[in-house]
Amino acid sequence: MENVEERPVEPHRVSVIVPVYQGSRTLPALVAEIAASTTARVTPGGRRYLVDELVLVDDCGPDGSDAVIRALAAEHDWVRPVWLSRNFGQHAATLAGISASGGEWVVTLDEDGQHDPEDIGLLLDTAMREQADVVYAAPSNPPPHGPTRNLASRSAKWLVSKLARGARANDFNSYRLVLGEVARSVAAYAGPGIYLDVAISWVARRVATVPVAMRGEGDRPSGYDLHRLVSHFWRLVLSSGTTPLRWVSVSGAAAIVLAPVIAVVLLVGRATGRWDAPGWTSTMVLLMAATGAILFALGVIAEYVGMAVNMAMGKPLYLPVRDRRDGPLGRDDVAPGGGA
Repeated sequence: MENVEERPVEPHRVSVIVPVYQGSRTLPALVAEIAASTTARVTPGGRRYLVDELVLVDDCGPDGSDAVIRALAAEHDWVRPVWLSRNFGQHAATLAGISASGGEWVVTLDEDGQHDPEDIGLLLDTAMREQADVVYAAPSNPPPHGPTRNLASRSAKWLVSKLARGARANDFNSYRLVLGEVARSVAAYAGPGIYLDVAISWVARRVATVPVAMRGEGDRPSGYDLHRLVSHFWRLVLSSGTTPLRWVSVSGAAAIVLAPVIAVVLLVGRATGRWDAPGWTSTMVLLMAATGAILFALGVIAEYVGMAVNMAMGKPLYLPVRDRRDGPLGRDDVAPGGGA
């Protein structure tokens, strides 16, 4: 039998997405770090990967970042600019960059340099080991932000973890690795008000985290003022789904069930002389019946509103994907001596 020469396994191809608002000072250094990964490298676990493209999304910031993006795109053919018509915010800019990407994997990171591109290998190793569609960087050191921003972030994540079913809000981080077809599907269906990570949680089969040290934000001013922090908090809370509306529905159903029971108790009390106030029993019976009817009606309305909310957020009924054995998760190329 003729020997068939085995072809080397292709490296994992990664698209890096960076939403840019105030990156004029930090982008050149960040791009220089990413440049080291534009040729095939080996992760700490022995897997080969390379950064195919760096998508810089200009979110119309105030510091002249657009000129820096133009210069970087002219210098490097793997830098791809995406221009937005106006400032839409970090999540919209990230989705725009994901839509323009073409890699097997998508990595999103911030412009300020706090996310080290060298850790992409750790994210990829974790995805392959855990067979995860999404891997979040879990900060191993205190977040390099102010107390107000940290408090708003922790509060919103705690609330969403209680309200949104299936969303591991405490793991959410803007430094994330997502399977390319999942990321681009999310960018296609996500509604205008949805929080990106909540949308990802709707379709991701498995989510993992890996400890990563966060760096300082440098000397650039923070793009998060009080207004943006409140908006960020509210977007995350509203993205938690229809659980609060479901509470209204449950309250309405409970009122319908309890109203006759309470009415019987009141009538028995009236008959046995436990209370003799004229008209009190009939008033309470009518009040309970009316309250039950109102809450039930609100519950029905809440169900319809919940359906409309899910449609507005873009929550899909299903997401078809290719066989995972045919995709990057099925192509493990651990080098000899590499760890798992």
